[in-house]
Amino acid sequence: MKTFFSFITRIFVAIPVAALVWLISYFGFEQTLLYSSGSAILGGAIIYIVIKWITKRKFLKIHQLSRKEFAYIVQNLKEAKKKIHRLQKVFFNVRNIGAFKQMLDLIRLVKRIYAIIRREPRRFYQAEKFFFYHLDSIVELSEKYAFLAAQPVKNNELYFSLKDTRNTLKELKRTIENDLYEVLSKDIDHLEFELNVAKHSLKPPIDTSLDDERRSTK
Repeated sequence: MKTFFSFITRIFVAIPVAALVWLISYFGFEQTLLYSSGSAILGGAIIYIVIKWITKRKFLKIHQLSRKEFAYIVQNLKEAKKKIHRLQKVFFNVRNIGAFKQMLDLIRLVKRIYAIIRREPRRFYQAEKFFFYHLDSIVELSEKYAFLAAQPVKNNELYFSLKDTRNTLKELKRTIENDLYEVLSKDIDHLEFELNVAKHSLKPPIDTSLDDERRSTK
């Protein structure tokens, strides 16, 4: 989903093509300036669309996704981005040092999962609980905490609610860490396999020459 890079690539290809079409049309076929300009714009637009289609098709093939699946994932990512923005707004309104650090850790975890899925959308299916349940809970509880903490009047009931909310957010942080682990589980398994192979290859071969020599002398 390297959208900006893909856009720049398409532009850099489409503009020279449009310029070439204009030159051929104007000087080669002696068309009018208006007709040549229209042909150039059309030619550039066609190349732009074709490259975009090829790039998207290649991307979907690499990640083994259908167009419907990709559209579904993109829609969920857009909604998640809005929720992350709400979470960041809460973060900037927090005044308590402990809560500030807690929110910072949560945002880092949430943005890490979001970034991984945005880069590799196929992993979305390993993080469905995060997108459909856990992220919503974090945002709602964080907003509740910020609202209660901003109240000018403090009493025992309010202090208890704030403490309870922070404890719940702490539990949710562990849940998000598990979500991140789930998203990375295949990479971790692959790494462990590679490490085992590497360790095995580093073991020195067993020298059987002495055993052979002993057998020969008997």
